[in-house]
Amino acid sequence: MGASLLALPETATPQAPAAPPPPSVELTTVNAREVPLSYSYAGRVSAFREVQVRAQVGGILMERAYVEGARVKAGDVLFRVDPKTYEAEVARADAQLQTAQAQLAQATRDKARAVELFTRQVGSQKTRDDALSAVDLAEAAVAAAKAQLKTAQINLDYATVRAPIDGVTSLDVVPEGSLIGIGTTDSLLTTISQLDPVYVNFSFTDANAAELRSITDAQKAHTADAKLTATITFGDGRVYDKPGEIDFTSSSIDVQTGTIRSRAVFPNPDLYLIPGQFVRVTISGMSLASAIVVPEIAVLQGPQGKFVYTVDDKNVAAMAPVTLGQSVEGGWIVTEGLKSGDHVVTSGVIKVRPGAPVAAAKTIVQTAQAN
Repeated sequence: MGASLLALPETATPQAPAAPPPPSVELTTVNAREVPLSYSYAGRVSAFREVQVRAQVGGILMERAYVEGARVKAGDVLFRVDPKTYEAEVARADAQLQTAQAQLAQATRDKARAVELFTRQVGSQKTRDDALSAVDLAEAAVAAAKAQLKTAQINLDYATVRAPIDGVTSLDVVPEGSLIGIGTTDSLLTTISQLDPVYVNFSFTDANAAELRSITDAQKAHTADAKLTATITFGDGRVYDKPGEIDFTSSSIDVQTGTIRSRAVFPNPDLYLIPGQFVRVTISGMSLASAIVVPEIAVLQGPQGKFVYTVDDKNVAAMAPVTLGQSVEGGWIVTEGLKSGDHVVTSGVIKVRPGAPVAAAKTIVQTAQAN
């Protein structure tokens, strides 16, 4: 009896799973370009000038000729001190001047007569010399009388107190009817603050100072009229519509704060800026002639620091550690780690693996910024 053979199925060979497709990403080609820079600091508004208005002559304060807190112009009348005493002094000094002038006229006539007699050899030399001396004394008396009259007139003018500068007045220090003097304790009448323009004071670190100096020096080498400008941002985000300029930077570091004091001046015709007000000051007008900016979304944080993914001509991704500088419009300035022409992954970075290929769905090229 013959044995029957069963045909056994051939064992199937296991197949490797298909490799996943490369992740789809968007690339940005970074190019070195001119990048404008700005620095922002906390600032505080202060008056451009603050002047104490003091009495220069004593007496009874008869009148206040302005409204407290109002704007005044230089030369406007603010106060009037009782002028009667000073008017009398002017009248007395004027009378003394008239007397001295009359005596000078008489001495002049006596001199002419004495000289004529001496020429005829009728009068003596002593008489002539006395007449000449009398004229000199009379002229000196006239000069002294004129000076006394001028002093009396100045005191009378001081009885009307005028604004020394344009500005805004404070509250009265003494009321009408008070007796005022000319000392340090009894002469202060009011204070005027000049609020157009105003100062905004701020401070920055010595590291910022060195960076600003190097940038501005590099700009001045190419542009002679390069200068810094300032803008103000209020606490609610509104931007003041009138730019200012930096007019002072201290030459030394404040030992208490470790910062360098600086100041900007701003026009304030509408008195919108108030002394004591806190604002944010942004300094601009600087730029880096050739800098690479990487979009913020492309920057990742790893155990060794910040990095980005770059893609080469074969669409293979690589990790590129970067050193970042200042945050600017469009991203971060890269001081180390990238070069002009590099392709940086800006979308789909989570799916990228170093050394693995990617599928570039879209490429954005950064263009050079116009000057």
